[in-house]
This record gives sequence, structure tokens and C-alpha cells, in this order.
Amino acid sequence: MTIDASIVKDLRSRTGAGIMDCKEALLDSDGNVEKAVDFLRKKGIAKAEKKAGREADQGVVLSYIHPGNRIGVLVEVNCETDFVAKTDGFQSFVKNIAMQIAATNPLSVTRDGIDSVVVDKEKEIFTEQAKLSGKPDNVLEKIIEGKIEKFYQESCLLEQSFIKDSDKFVQDILMETIATLGENISITRFSRFEVGDALSSNGQAE
Repeated sequence: MTIDASIVKDLRSRTGAGIMDCKEALLDSDGNVEKAVDFLRKKGIAKAEKKAGREADQGVVLSYIHPGNRIGVLVEVNCETDFVAKTDGFQSFVKNIAMQIAATNPLSVTRDGIDSVVVDKEKEIFTEQAKLSGKPDNVLEKIIEGKIEKFYQESCLLEQSFIKDSDKFVQDILMETIATLGENISITRFSRFEVGDALSSNGQAE
């Protein structure tokens, strides 16, 4: 059974569940959105989205050095209570996020965090590349949109495929962790350092 992307988008907006969870729910309910919502609620995933709106001002700042000592990451992940911040489940999640950042080098946690100048530059490059194909304008627009979407998926941490399970996105892992630990959790900010980065940026640290 093929699930239309618009239906997946609608279910995500209603529940806050990840893409893979939404697809699973829709397949289980034969494409019925209401039944899919019930499916997600039973799994506790939709409930996690309600928690995601609550204030999270506790948490940890974790440092991770990748084997070889050439890549390092600092990441701040917040939760609601100091108690949860100290649990193995939360600590493991934060470490996995740090490893994800080290491996994939995202630009931001979400799309909103990417400078519009960067996005415009990518669009300019993709437009020039598409024009070289010689295809009609209506086709070119779709090609450019597809490339921009892929850029976001590669550059935004929450939209990336999870390095430990490529069938899920980081957003899915976040929502699962919220459901498991019972608190709102947010990846607030991060910095990634790699040997040679400062030199390639004309001596200016990023």
C-alpha cells in the first residue's frame, strides 16, 4: 500500500509523531487518519508531542570526542527535571545525538536555524545546475524543490537519518525518548569542531 505524502504530513501536524511512525500507523490503519491517530496514541507517541510543549530548563551539556581526536562536539540537551537528566536513558540519548553531530556535521537543529543567506546560495547553485539539464521550466522547479528538500534533510539535525538506525530520523528518536522518559526533551544547541576547520575559515573559529 502506498501512502500519500500529504496524508503523512497531516498526521504529523496533528500528532507530532515522526515520519516513520506516521507511515507505520497509516499502513496499520489502511490509510485512515483517525485510526492512525488512535494507533499512535496507543503507542504513546502522540502523547509525547503534548509533553513537547512543556518548559524544559534542566538537562546537560555533554562533550564528545570522536575516536582519533580530530572531531569534537559540545551539545546542550534540555529536559524538565534534574532527575531525568541524570537517568541512563537521557544520558544515552544525549551521547547518541553528539555522535550524530560528529558523524554528519549538520548546520542547525531545525530549518529555522539555517541562515537564509545560506539557503538562497544553495537555491542559486541548484537553479544553475538544473538549467544545464535543458528540461522545461515546470520540471526545473520540481528538480530545484527536490534538491532544496534534500539539502534540508542533510543539514538539519532533526531531519537526518539516525546513524544507528537508518529507518528512523533523529526526530523519531527524540519523540520516542520523550515518550519513554515522560518529559519534554529539546536539543537546544551544539558546536562541532574538526581539526583544520579554523584554517579553512581564514583563521576565524566558527
